[in-house]
Amino acid sequence: MWKRLSMLWVLVKGDARRLWFALRHPDAPTWLKAGTALVLLYLVSPIDLIPEALPLIGVVDDLVLVPAAIRWMLGRLPAHVRDAADAKVESHARRAA
Repeated sequence: MWKRLSMLWVLVKGDARRLWFALRHPDAPTWLKAGTALVLLYLVSPIDLIPEALPLIGVVDDLVLVPAAIRWMLGRLPAHVRDAADAKVESHARRAA
């Protein structure tokens, strides 16, 4: 489970930060909060679309579906929330450099 989460984090780190800042925005839509909760529930759920009994294929659904769901939600944000989240990500990146 932790290996799966660490691999997933590498893939979605930038989008996850953007999502985090969008969730904290005062105008964040309710559907974004619900959608994020469902994605997290799917990640920790023992039930997968493709069973992990198949060595590599069982992880692929998480590596494809979770980033796709995050991208989909970020793409549907109101413009001002998305712009504010992007600005926060960029300011944190500059501070870290």
